[in-house]
Amino acid sequence: IAALPATRPFPFPAASPTLVPVEQPRAAAEPRLSALEWSIVALAERDNLASLREPGRIAAALEGLFGLARPNRLADPRLEALRRVAVHVWRNRWKVPADEIAAFKDAGFTLDQYELIQLSIAKSHQKARRRRRSMAR
Repeated sequence: IAALPATRPFPFPAASPTLVPVEQPRAAAEPRLSALEWSIVALAERDNLASLREPGRIAAALEGLFGLARPNRLADPRLEALRRVAVHVWRNRWKVPADEIAAFKDAGFTLDQYELIQLSIAKSHQKARRRRRSMAR
């Protein structure tokens, strides 16, 4: 069967597609830390977990008696929260207490910045491991 030519036009007018403007989602800004904040993270490598605890009376007396030095807390509470998280990450890797993460967020940092610190310290651990392996050979 051959097709017959259409003698009448299509009953509906051809509609052109309607363009609706859509707001493009903004790309999330990459998490960043200032140079001062990165220096706090680097300095935290030397601190141990004991630097996060308040010394008891006996420990304070022994420190005074034997002249032991304790790392001072930072005067800025925001930077102290950063230092505390960085110490935990340097020592415990991914096992940071939830209350420390909450204090970190309350200080104005984001979870993206927390992950940035985690990844940076993990890379540093990885480089140190590679150096140790190459020196052992």
